Amino acid sequence: MSVNGVTLRKDLPQSNMHTRQPLLAFAETAKRGSFAAAARELACTPSTLAKAVSRLEQQLGVRLFHRTTRRVALTDDGERLFDRCRRVLAELDLLQEEASGARSAPSGTLRIDMPVSLGRIVMLPLLARLAREHPTLLIDARFSDAYVDLVKDGIDVAIRTGPLRDSSLVARQLASQELLLFASPSYLERVGRPRSLSDLDGHTAVLFRVPSTGRDRPWNFRVRGRNVNYMPKSRIRADQGDALVQATVQGMGIAQVPHYMIAEELRSGSLVELLPSLRPAPMPISAVMPSSRLIPPRVRALLDLLAAMPSAFPPAPPIPGTTMTARRGHR
Repeated sequence: MSVNGVTLRKDLPQSNMHTRQPLLAFAETAKRGSFAAAARELACTPSTLAKAVSRLEQQLGVRLFHRTTRRVALTDDGERLFDRCRRVLAELDLLQEEASGARSAPSGTLRIDMPVSLGRIVMLPLLARLAREHPTLLIDARFSDAYVDLVKDGIDVAIRTGPLRDSSLVARQLASQELLLFASPSYLERVGRPRSLSDLDGHTAVLFRVPSTGRDRPWNFRVRGRNVNYMPKSRIRADQGDALVQATVQGMGIAQVPHYMIAEELRSGSLVELLPSLRPAPMPISAVMPSSRLIPPRVRALLDLLAAMPSAFPPAPPIPGTTMTARRGHR
């Protein structure tokens, strides 16, 4: 018999594998990096955890940890089992919630990851309302433009833009975002306004550096019905969207960000959209969850609130000379 590629020895009793305690002892130790830290979390002694993990290793017939006097580190077999163990324990938690009728009263900790600017502008007001409506719910909000591993980092739901890259996840589309090219009036007065893609060669670009890769993100356009990537020359870059907007407001160059980040600046006239007819096709904004899990009540409460408030995601300004119906045809 094998569990996630680890073979169980047939000559040893396996009854303990049908209980939660050995798996919990192993998972908490792997997460904390030591028996002492895991014992404090589980309110027991380090020796109790060490014995439970040793029994689990005997049952599996493999070594799960490299041990030192102060720390433990997962072996390759331990890494594989830890990945499965987290999922199994999460399912058990959800089944307990379902059995106890927790669906009617979301509780526990909602761990949500989201892009910095989208989280600040759009999601924070929604999370504030969610907290008001469900007083027993705890919210662990994480703001990052890096791509996180939902299962590894214990995230319940992530708000992401663009197509789904991981087939082990499921996505529920919430809205769409459009990328707008823009500059300040002071910059355009000084350098001139670009009228075509070729005109951009003579301008200064303020580029977004993708945190997860360290690479500059190219600008995106739609030319004659085709998506086109354009990598301008740049001496200014930042890994945070709000910094790009502020640099552009200060007249440092041209940038491209999602429409909701500069809605106020466009209304006030401190920024001006450039080449609107070449806007790329809208990208989905989605709530992303691990596909192997049931949807816990705390996540369902968030999804229900998002579905009930579509206006929470502000629409992009219309392209001059087009209708909203025509624009939706790009989606």
